[in-house]
Amino acid sequence: MAQPDVDNEAMKRVLKEALTETLHEQRDLLHEVFTEVLEDFALSEAIREGQQTGRANRDEVFDVLEGRA
Repeated sequence: MAQPDVDNEAMKRVLKEALTETLHEQRDLLHEVFTEVLEDFALSEAIREGQQTGRANRDEVFDVLEGRA
């Protein structure tokens, strides 16, 4: 079976067009994925920062959450 002669640049162009089209059609999915990644990153940074500080008691936490601190 003979292999078709495929130009490397043509293959790149077709792949790029397919990827671009898919990203446009799946914009909501892409947005969801990036949102999840950013939330995970922020959570890991908050955990890392929290490990560098002292412990807080329950009242201090609720003061911050309720805007009193």
